[in-house]
Amino acid sequence: MHIPLTKQRVLPDCWGHRGASSRFPENTLASFEAAMRDGAEGIESADVHVSADNVVVMFHDPALERTTDSTGQIKERHWYGETGMQHVRTIKEPKQSIPTFAETVELLMRPENQHVKFNIDVKVQNDPDRLFSLMHQIISSQPGWETTLAPRLLLGLWHPCFLSFAKSRLPYCRRSYIGNSPYIARKYFWEDCDAFSMAFPALTSADGQKFRLECKAAGKNLMVWTVNKPDHMMEAVRWEVNAIITDVTKTWLDLRTALQTDYDKTGSRYGRIFLWTTPRFYTPFLLAHSRQAQTYLEKIAGPFDAISTASPPIVKTKA
Repeated sequence: MHIPLTKQRVLPDCWGHRGASSRFPENTLASFEAAMRDGAEGIESADVHVSADNVVVMFHDPALERTTDSTGQIKERHWYGETGMQHVRTIKEPKQSIPTFAETVELLMRPENQHVKFNIDVKVQNDPDRLFSLMHQIISSQPGWETTLAPRLLLGLWHPCFLSFAKSRLPYCRRSYIGNSPYIARKYFWEDCDAFSMAFPALTSADGQKFRLECKAAGKNLMVWTVNKPDHMMEAVRWEVNAIITDVTKTWLDLRTALQTDYDKTGSRYGRIFLWTTPRFYTPFLLAHSRQAQTYLEKIAGPFDAISTASPPIVKTKA
């Protein structure tokens, strides 16, 4: 008698948010390596800024003071020199230096790490033409970069004014929208991105559910951040997202292993009541938060609807 094989359930990938940032200082090589050694398939929120002397550094904030022993805007500080940012260290133990984008690329190119994907979170404080040109120089300097590095890079964009520069300066990189608004994702990013990195609360609403279905129908990858609670992780599994972005990589990897062993038993431990008992998942709050985020982005990089149609010249992608 023929017994049909059960289709294996595909569970979301694990992406480390700023690395394994619950255990190591965020956006440091130690944090990135810890997430990789945990078994994460990707690193997300590897944020980039450019120093005054044109060094691309991996750092979340535009200023240094929240997480390091130094102060000042990164764009106004030099990397090299006696007072350069190369000497800055994190406040959180174990104290780490700020990695450059070049150092991070070297980490990705190690043979044991060449399966890891990398989401570059492009902050709106940057000049996109300058940033992407510097990044291209670093990427294209690697041996075999077109096959061993470029396919693993994902550009995460918050503001639509970065799209034309991403397409011209880094055409070999896949692009994603990062944000908390399905409306903005549809209106400004849908045609030019094959991935959408969405805040978890944004996908809990009726419109969020509709957006999840639209992504699935269109073959768009859907990533959700920052998911640190097991019951939220289980909800993201039910949504059939492609990747869960988390500070606690080991927590999601352990839960994923348990789900692979016995999905029904493990999944039944996590309810959905939080969706109705958590105020920040209510539609009025979601709409207000989305509008606040858009206002902040537009204050820095200009109105979403005032995007120039002129594109920068296409650059050659050969080293």
